[in-house]
Amino acid sequence: MDSSIEFKVWGRFALFTDPLTKIGGEKCSYHVPTYEALKGIARSIYWKPTFIWIIDRVRVMKRIRTQAKGMKPRNYAKEENSLALYNYLVNVEYQVQAHFEWNKHLSELEEDRSEGKHRTIAKRMLERGGRRDIFLGTRECQGYAEPCAFGEEKGEFDGYGELAFGLMFHSFKYPEELGVNELHSYFWMPCMANGVIEFPRTEQCPVSKFVREMAAQKFIPNVNFTGHKEKGLLA
Repeated sequence: MDSSIEFKVWGRFALFTDPLTKIGGEKCSYHVPTYEALKGIARSIYWKPTFIWIIDRVRVMKRIRTQAKGMKPRNYAKEENSLALYNYLVNVEYQVQAHFEWNKHLSELEEDRSEGKHRTIAKRMLERGGRRDIFLGTRECQGYAEPCAFGEEKGEFDGYGELAFGLMFHSFKYPEELGVNELHSYFWMPCMANGVIEFPRTEQCPVSKFVREMAAQKFIPNVNFTGHKEKGLLA
């Protein structure tokens, strides 16, 4: 059984924040989506702690354009608000290919490992636009998702060649995925070839960093988790 899905996601604005630009209270988007942002979109379409979404590749469909917007972020140090400039991507569209794998660190959810069921539900949720709201990097950037065939339709970067983006944030790995009570961040140097970026797995990223200690969430069947025997969940 194949555990993969392919979908198109688009929106008017996107903000895949470069963490280096947060220091001064302003935000600037990377030119392409991060692995973590696409993983979050896949989780918004359908997710359970039984499995982990793995993003295989993304295809940039439209020309990369940016727009600066004046924002008033909440200032927690002073009573008044300050003005900041956020640099957004404009009119974005991506094709994404992803698949899920079982989370082997959560053995208590082993009974819920039904590949056919989860893939069927994921496809059904995708046809409805996702189980939860889709966001392109941040809450104010509303996105929309629907099924597609990866590689179909004409893209702005078809035949463009290679384009490197330098060091970029890749993803986080949380305690539930690591098997230890730690949060780690990962970085890599992506290169887009004819509009397509192939993602390495998190553990294959050349740069990793311990962020902080974090307790893993516990999932207890029939308490804070419903398994495959719950009525109405079967495909």
